[in-house]
Amino acid sequence: MPTSERRPAPGVPHGCFAVVDPATGEAFDEAPDQRPQELDAVVERAHRAWLGWRDEPAARATALRAAADAVEAAGAGLARLLTREQGKPLAESSAEIARTAARLRYFAETAPEPQLIDDGRPVRSEIRWRPLGPVAAIVPWNFPLQLAAAKFAPALAAGNTMVLKPSPFTPLATRLLGSVLAEALPKDVLTIVTGREPLGARLASHPGIRHVTFTGSVPTGRAVAGGAAASLARVTLELGGNDAALLLEDVDVERIADKLFWAAFRNCGQVCMAVKRVYAPARLYSEVVEALAQRARSVTVGPGLDPDTQLGPVNNAPQLARVEAYTGKALADGARAVAGGHRPERPGYFFAPTILADVPPTSPVVTEEQFGPVLPVLPYRSLDEAVEAANGTGFGLGGSVWGTDLDRAEAVAGRLECGTAWINHHAELSLAQPFAGAKDSGVGIAGGPWGLYGNLRPFVVHRPREA
Repeated sequence: MPTSERRPAPGVPHGCFAVVDPATGEAFDEAPDQRPQELDAVVERAHRAWLGWRDEPAARATALRAAADAVEAAGAGLARLLTREQGKPLAESSAEIARTAARLRYFAETAPEPQLIDDGRPVRSEIRWRPLGPVAAIVPWNFPLQLAAAKFAPALAAGNTMVLKPSPFTPLATRLLGSVLAEALPKDVLTIVTGREPLGARLASHPGIRHVTFTGSVPTGRAVAGGAAASLARVTLELGGNDAALLLEDVDVERIADKLFWAAFRNCGQVCMAVKRVYAPARLYSEVVEALAQRARSVTVGPGLDPDTQLGPVNNAPQLARVEAYTGKALADGARAVAGGHRPERPGYFFAPTILADVPPTSPVVTEEQFGPVLPVLPYRSLDEAVEAANGTGFGLGGSVWGTDLDRAEAVAGRLECGTAWINHHAELSLAQPFAGAKDSGVGIAGGPWGLYGNLRPFVVHRPREA
């Protein structure tokens, strides 16, 4: 990165970078801009901490429970800071804190199980599980604490230590979370590093890191995988989605409209598994468009700290520009903004909740991940056509089918090329279930016991059977 790009903004101390409140577009704090060369000492300390942490499963479980208690006790302060730097409504930030604590508790009670292999040979073969060592996590700005916990909770429960790097757009709440967790965890078991590139690239390729887990864009995920390959580190990549919601002919539009709308617009549409395209039967198309548009027009948009706010701003200026460009391209190509379609006249990174009709199916707002408060609705004339369109992108994270006949809806859901399919709801996950994508949406599995075993390696012991 050129030297000029690492210079602090005016008024920001040297060695720091500014953090912007997306509700105002103005900097309100700063975070340390750590240098890539600082990682050598950080990883070395994580390795030394691992030597003790890996051998005490009971102590690990106790520490993770205490960590969950500490997160809950600090919840109010964490939530306000998270809203300030991320933009989401305070209630959503509080829910993210609760999910972070719940994940720590879940993995505190989840332990690997040895397994005996009986294959008829005169030996007793047992599979045991060993931690990998220091691991790295690189997390995005849309759910910085929840996604961090999805990575560090199973990694720490498995006996690894972790170096965690949040997005430069949302470093503050993660740093505060690290301080809170330090009350419960041994020193250097979890280390937070903050900074701009090439810090993340160096972390992903560091020879002392044995597993890299990343959530973000497909191009960056490919770069992370390439960096990790240098040291043959394991990778887990969650690379976003372009989830389709497929409405069947028997759907009750008014009954499902609220759930469908919020499945697309929660966190201002900045959810990897949000509904990002809706396919509606031609007969119901106008009704679906209008039902969603009515909700878009009635939503209260504002700063996340305002208790009346239902939808906050887009998190950062580059993402706002992307949303605006995709919407503008669709409108230029003949789409109609039935609701929204523009930036409101106010400070901050706001974009009006937008429902697009008559969108060309090749428009980037359909084929790419727009990741913002914009939802294209497309008509279909045959179910086969709709399924083909739903499967017609390089993404495969999730999808949903909406209808009255649940058996038929489930049969259609089985045809979707994705990691998770929902019927009459969307983007709801249990801590106990696997989370993985198909195609370009990811590599590896997070969630549940699969997330735990992804942070372990098998160790097989053979011994002769007793005579």
